[in-house]
Amino acid sequence: MMTSKLEYDGRLEKVRERMISQGLSALLVFDPANLYYLTGYNAWSFYTPQLLFVPIEGDLVFAAREMDARGTFRTAWLTQESVIGYPENYVHRPDRHPFEWVGARLRDRGLVRPGSRVGLELDAHFFSPRAYLSLVSTLPEWEFIDSLDLVNWVRVVKSPGEIDLMRAAGAVVTGAMQTAIGNAKVGVRQCDVAAQISHSQYAGTPEFGGDYPAIVPMMPTGVDANIPHLTWTKRELADDEAVVIEIAGVHQRYHTPLARTIILGRPPAKLQSLAGAAGEGMEAVLESVRTDIPACDLARAWNREIAKYGLEKASRIGYSIGIGYPPDWGERTVSLRVEDETVLQENMTFHIICGMWMDDYGYEVSEPIRVTADGVELFANVPRGLIGKEVYS
Repeated sequence: MMTSKLEYDGRLEKVRERMISQGLSALLVFDPANLYYLTGYNAWSFYTPQLLFVPIEGDLVFAAREMDARGTFRTAWLTQESVIGYPENYVHRPDRHPFEWVGARLRDRGLVRPGSRVGLELDAHFFSPRAYLSLVSTLPEWEFIDSLDLVNWVRVVKSPGEIDLMRAAGAVVTGAMQTAIGNAKVGVRQCDVAAQISHSQYAGTPEFGGDYPAIVPMMPTGVDANIPHLTWTKRELADDEAVVIEIAGVHQRYHTPLARTIILGRPPAKLQSLAGAAGEGMEAVLESVRTDIPACDLARAWNREIAKYGLEKASRIGYSIGIGYPPDWGERTVSLRVEDETVLQENMTFHIICGMWMDDYGYEVSEPIRVTADGVELFANVPRGLIGKEVYS
């Protein structure tokens, strides 16, 4: 399932349409997920400065560390002439920054036009304050403004090819969660469960190879399950503990996250009640999914259902998903909460998280989904509900 050059051209056209609507002359892209979306470039090089220059018309220019720039053609559709690599003596130096060199090369190519309004991904994880200051000092001809996650918003509606990739990722996460459930046993160390999950994520299925996830397996356990984003320790799993597993399946950088809660023994009544409430809330959300309604309607459906149990949840119940790189598998666009009026469209994809974190316990169940023409498609296939592992008489 290789992405065609025709699809890349369509993506760039949509980005440029949005650039025009925002009054931009050019756009600088730093987010590795957006670089991948627009060019296919895929390498663990984002820990050093890199950028994609997107003019309103004309050729793109990709700049990266020289040793990485040389191999750009192995994954990206970009031509060799459109890739520049800054010298090694610019890497991790207190007295100079790579974007000083990049800015000079853009000027040499006649691309630095006075008065240009250039969008920056000011919320990108790998765009540092120092990188920003370097651009401002090196390119005073440009007026820099916030692009407001322009490319991220173009990514929200997936193409048929992207949906196929997410279905493949759904098969991977289904297998990885089954591995988690099978290995979570009393007396087994949390780190050993995490190791088996990671093996399954990387191996994938016979049909779809896995990929590294943007987030490692999260595994809040016992009383620690009242906090959602804890990972694992070397402690052994114990009798009557709840284990929350949140992981993702990944195929060609497309992510389908999934969460389930396992109980190793007798579930306390309060956990059973919470699981029941969350399960009914999830059903209410899934039944509400359809095109042409605002995202907030899904959050309201959830709130109405859990209110019947005297519960409320302040955090959002989901977000848009797709391409992911560390440290996040979300797209940083649509959030399923009562303030978000974004209208749902066919082929939007979300991670719906019906998690509740109480004083000394917690429960989480989630689903990666696609908005269809007449409802919802689930990407994963793992039974919901509190998953019991050991039956006591």
